[in-house]
Amino acid sequence: MAIKIRKEDALNYHTQGSPGKIEVIPTKPLSSQMDLALAYSPGVAEPCKEIEADVENVYKYTAKGNLVAVISNGTAVLGLGDIGPEASKPVMEGKGVLFKKFAGIDVFDIEINEKDPQKLIQIIKSLEPTFGGVNLEDIKAPECFEIEQTLKKEMNIPVMHDDQHGTAIISGAALLNALEIVEKDITQIKLVVNGAGASAVSCTRFYMSLGVKRENLVMCDKEGVIRKDRTNLDSIKEEFATDRDIHTLSDALTGADVFLGLSAGNIVSQDQIKLMGPNPIVFALANPDPEIPYDLAIAAREDVIMATGRSDHPNQVNNVLGFPYIFRGALDVRATAINETMKLAAAKAIAKLAKEPVPDIVNKAYGESKLGFGRMYLIPKPLDPRLITTIAPAVARAAMESGVAKNPILDWAAYELELQERIGIDQRLMSVVIARAKKDPKRVVFAEADNRKILKAAQIIRDEKIANPILLGNREKILALIEENSLDLNHVTIIDPLEEKDKANQFAEILYRKRQRKGMTLADASRLVTQRNYFGALMVETGYADAFISGLTRDYPKTILPSLHTIGVKPGTKRVAGMYIMNTDKGPFFFADATVNLNPTAEELVEIIGLTADAVKFFNIEPRIAVLSYSNFGSAKGETASKTAKATEMAKAKYPDLIIEGEMQANVALNEEIQKEMYPFSKLVNKKANTLIFPDLSSGNIAYKLMAELGNAEAIGPILLGMNKPVHILQLGSSIREIVNMVAIAVVDAQTASDS
Repeated sequence: MAIKIRKEDALNYHTQGSPGKIEVIPTKPLSSQMDLALAYSPGVAEPCKEIEADVENVYKYTAKGNLVAVISNGTAVLGLGDIGPEASKPVMEGKGVLFKKFAGIDVFDIEINEKDPQKLIQIIKSLEPTFGGVNLEDIKAPECFEIEQTLKKEMNIPVMHDDQHGTAIISGAALLNALEIVEKDITQIKLVVNGAGASAVSCTRFYMSLGVKRENLVMCDKEGVIRKDRTNLDSIKEEFATDRDIHTLSDALTGADVFLGLSAGNIVSQDQIKLMGPNPIVFALANPDPEIPYDLAIAAREDVIMATGRSDHPNQVNNVLGFPYIFRGALDVRATAINETMKLAAAKAIAKLAKEPVPDIVNKAYGESKLGFGRMYLIPKPLDPRLITTIAPAVARAAMESGVAKNPILDWAAYELELQERIGIDQRLMSVVIARAKKDPKRVVFAEADNRKILKAAQIIRDEKIANPILLGNREKILALIEENSLDLNHVTIIDPLEEKDKANQFAEILYRKRQRKGMTLADASRLVTQRNYFGALMVETGYADAFISGLTRDYPKTILPSLHTIGVKPGTKRVAGMYIMNTDKGPFFFADATVNLNPTAEELVEIIGLTADAVKFFNIEPRIAVLSYSNFGSAKGETASKTAKATEMAKAKYPDLIIEGEMQANVALNEEIQKEMYPFSKLVNKKANTLIFPDLSSGNIAYKLMAELGNAEAIGPILLGMNKPVHILQLGSSIREIVNMVAIAVVDAQTASDS
C-alpha cells in the first residue's frame, strides 16, 4: 500500500526534537569520577595497550565488531541523482536506522565529498581500523563497480554496495521460487533485463551465478537492446551485448520466460507481456512506479507471476530482507569479506524461508488468513521475525565454509538466542499492529476533533489507510482548524452532535434504558448525549462506528465514565484496567494497572492479571508475569506484600497455564542473574518477565512515567482492558505518533471483535 508523504510531514519528522534520525548513546555507565577515569584517561590506556599487542583485541575492547560505515558520495541518491554528499545524508541516516532496527547493528553514516574513484577508494580504505564492515550506498555506475571491487580486494572487512547486491539477492530468491512453481530449469530460461545501471548489472550477474546462461539473456537500456554492433558501449555493457537479430524490447520479450525491470515506470505494455512464453515471470522493480502496473500485468496474463518493489502488491522485493542480516552474519564471524558464496547462501535462505509455514503473527500483520508458498508468496514479508535467525546464520555458515571467517560460531543454538536478544525479537510490535490494521481499516470516531493533534493524526491514519476517521465536534471549528493547519481531510466524515437531533433522541433513549435504575432520568440522558464522549461511545454501541478514541484533553476518569455507562464491560468481567506497552531497547514490556484501579484487592489483582495476560496474547506474545511489590517471596512484611503474595497464589490457581511469579521486586523480575543466584525456584529463571503487575495505581503510574522520561522507553497506551467494545483512552497530551499508535491498536481490537 503506497503511503502518501507530504513535504511538510517529512521535514517536520527530520527536525522535531534533535535534528536528524540518529544519536550516539554510551553503553557503559558514566555516573561517577571512577567511570570517567575508566572510560577515558587514565583507564583507557589499558585496552589501548592490549590492542597494540594484538590488533584482534580491537573487537574485544571496542565497538568495531558491531559497527558498519554507510558511505556515499551522493552521486546516485534514490531517484534524485547526483545531489551531493550533504543532501545524501538523510538517506544514509535512514539506512543506519534500518540496520539498527532489523539487525541491532550500529552505524556511522559517512558522506564523502569526492567523485574521483581512486581518491574515494583511498579515503574509504583508510577507515578500516574504525569499522567492522562497509555498506556502500548511492554511488553512481560505472564508478561503483570499480570502487567496490577494489575495496573488496584491498580491505579485510566485509564491503558491499547494497544498490548492486541487495536487489540481486532478494529478487534472486524470488526467481528461484518462481521457477520452481512453474517447473522451469534456470539453465534453460530466456531472461530479458530492462535497465543497465548498477542494480540491473548486479542482478544479471547474480542470476548467472544461479544458473542463467549468458547466451539466453538480453539486456536493454534507454537506447534499446544492447548489441555488439553499437559503438557507444562501455566495458560493463559490452559484457552483456548480443549479436542476435533482436533490436527492440518487444523483440526481446517474444517467447521470454523472465522479465527483470530496473529502469523506469510504465514503459512495458500489456501487449508486450502477452508476447512472453507460458507462465511468464515479471519482476517490474522500478520505484515508485513499476515498468508495468501490477493490475495491468495480471489482467494481461492469467498465468503471470509478478513481483514489484511496492508494498501494496504481493511479492515485494525489498532490500531490507537482505542487507541487515547479511551484515549481521558477516560481523558475527568477523568475516573478511562478503563473497559470492555468502550472497548465494542469503538468497537460498530467503527462498527456503518462504516455503516454511508462516507464523500467525505474520499472517495477522498482513491481514491474511493463511499466507503460503505460491505465486502470490515467493519471498517472506519484511516483518517476518524469523528473517534474522534464518539469513544471518546462513551467511555466517557460508563465511566459515568459504574460509573468510576469523571467529567461527561453535554453538548455533546459543547464536540463535543471541540474535533474538540482540534486537529484541518483538521490537517490531507496532509495525506488525499497523500493518495488520491497514489490511481491514475500521471506522474510528474521535471525540476531540477540534484539536490540531487529533486532526493531524486523522490525516495520517486516513492517508496510510490505517482507519477511516470520523471527526466529532463543532463543524465550523473543525473546518477552520483544517484550513488553518493546511490539512487535507476532504471527504472525511464530520459529525456535530448538536446537529444530529434524530440520532441524539435515539441515543438518549438507549442511555436512559441502560441507566434508569442508576438514578438517570430521560432528561439527564438527553442532556448527556450531546456531550461528545457520550455521543461517540454510543456511536460504537449502536454500530455507527467501530472504535472510540478520546482523552487527549481531559482527565482519564472523566473520559472513561461515559463509555462505562454506555458500552460497559465484557460479560463475566467485573472491572476494567489500563495497560501500557513500554517499547524499550530490550523489547516490549507490559505494565498494568497504571490508569484505573486505585488500590485493588488481591481478588481484583487476579482479575487484572487475567485481563492483562489476554491483552499481551493479543499481540502474539507469551505473557511472563511478575506480580510486583517491595518484597521478594516473603522477605518483608506488610499489607502490600501480603496482598501481592495472595494475588500471586490465587492467579496461579486460576490460570495454571500462565507463567506467573511473585511477589517480587522489579529489579529481581527483570534480572535473570539475580533470580538464578538467589531464587532458583522462580518460574521466571531463564524467562525474564515481560508483564509487570503493580500493586496499586500510584506505583504503576509512577513507573511507566519514569521509564518514559528517564529510561528512553516509548510508552504506548493506555490500552483499556475489559471493555465490551473497542474504546481506548489517550494519555493526556499524547503526541501525534502516540495517537496514531493507539488508533492502530483500536482498529485491530475492532477487527478481532468483528471476527469473534
